[in-house]
Amino acid sequence: MREKRTFAQELCVKSAGKAMQRLEMVRPGSRIGIAVSGGVDSFVLLKCLHIRQGIVPFPFEIMAIHLNPGFDPSSHAPLADWLARHGIPAHLEVTDFGPEAHSERNLRRSPCFRCAWLRRKRLFELCARYGLTHLALGHNADDLAATFFMNLCRNGRVDGLSPNEPFFGGALHLIRPLLFVEKKYIIKAARQWELPLWANSCPSAGKTARSDMADTLEHLYAVARDSRRCILNGLERWQTEKTLSARRAGEQES
Repeated sequence: MREKRTFAQELCVKSAGKAMQRLEMVRPGSRIGIAVSGGVDSFVLLKCLHIRQGIVPFPFEIMAIHLNPGFDPSSHAPLADWLARHGIPAHLEVTDFGPEAHSERNLRRSPCFRCAWLRRKRLFELCARYGLTHLALGHNADDLAATFFMNLCRNGRVDGLSPNEPFFGGALHLIRPLLFVEKKYIIKAARQWELPLWANSCPSAGKTARSDMADTLEHLYAVARDSRRCILNGLERWQTEKTLSARRAGEQES
C-alpha cells in the first residue's frame, strides 16, 4: 500500500525523481552509495531513494555509507537501527577524521577542509571496494546558492555544484538528486517521516565559511519579496543547462 505523503515529502520525492530522470543520474543496474552523515539532508535523500526504488521502472540498488567523524563513536546507532528495519545494506565506519582535522597535525588547512577531504577520499575508496557506480550526496538548493556565491566572492569563479559529475573516466558518477529542493522542505519532510536524526557534535558546526555565506544570503533574499525564489530558480536553470551542455559535448567527443 502506497504511503500517504505530505506536501513536503512529495516535493522531495518528486523533485529527486525529476532531477534523476532529466539529468540521467541513474540507469538500469546502477549501484548507488548514499553518503549518510546523519544530518537532515542526507537522511531525507536516503529515504527518497529508497522510495524511488519502488517507482522507477527498472531495478537499481542503494547502499548507505556512514563515516562517523569520531567525536562520538556511538552517535550513529539510530541510523544503524533504522537501516536494519528497512532492510537497506550499509557500511558504517568510525573514523578519526574530525579530531585529526581539529588537531595540531592540521595547521595549513581549515578543519572543515581537511575533514571533508579525508571523508571524500574514503568514500571513493569504498565505492571502488563495493563496485558502486554512483555516489549520492545530500546537497540542496540552499547549498547550491551558498557554493555559487562563495566561489564568486572568494575565488572570482562562476561555479556551483554539479548534479551529475563523472569521476575516474566515468567509472563513478557523483550525483545530487536533492540539489534543487529548498532546505525548509527537507527539514519538514524529515520531521514528518520521524527520521532519527542526531545532533552534530563537531566543534566547528555553524562556524564555517558556508554558514557565514548562508547568513549573508538571507540579507540578499530580503532585497525584494521574490528574491529568494528568483535566485534559486535562476541557479537551478543555469546549473541544469550547464550540466546538459557538458553531457552533450561529451557525447559529441565520443
